[in-house]
Amino acid sequence: MSEVTQILNAIEAGDAQAAEKLLPVLYDELRKLASNLLAHEKPGQTLDATALVHEAYLRLVGDQQFANRRHFFAAAAEAMRRILVDNARRKATAKRGGQLQRINLEQVSAVGDGSDAELLALNDALTELEQHDRKGAQLVKLRYFAGLSHQEAAAALGLSRRAADRLWALARAWLYQRLSKE
Repeated sequence: MSEVTQILNAIEAGDAQAAEKLLPVLYDELRKLASNLLAHEKPGQTLDATALVHEAYLRLVGDQQFANRRHFFAAAAEAMRRILVDNARRKATAKRGGQLQRINLEQVSAVGDGSDAELLALNDALTELEQHDRKGAQLVKLRYFAGLSHQEAAAALGLSRRAADRLWALARAWLYQRLSKE
């Protein structure tokens, strides 16, 4: 049993100090996950990898129970996705100047390309895909939002390489069709 699984079991058993041990053990991996995820975001993102990790961690150590390391990282990817979607929604509201574009004065030519709207559209499509194909949606989340390779995402879901290939092709086609309508 890995150290992470032992800590997760201790948290589940109600050990208040175990939650404090989890973040230092997983911090580097969570930060890498967050960095990969933020690499897909448009320039000028107000969240950095550290803030994203801390926000996701706070959401994760509440009432949830994790069976193992794989389950924890799947939940972390989902939490980070939700944080970025919530952030995109918040920035898009008129109350917060959503109709305005943030411009970095040092890089005026690198203005964002509207990826907040794309992120929201992808989130809506993923939510709809989850209704039809839960595993396919999980695979997309792990690949796109968690930055896992195809092999790593397949392993995280307990799928063979061939099953993951088929699932990936179907999920991509379904999302392409859904997003091209918009």
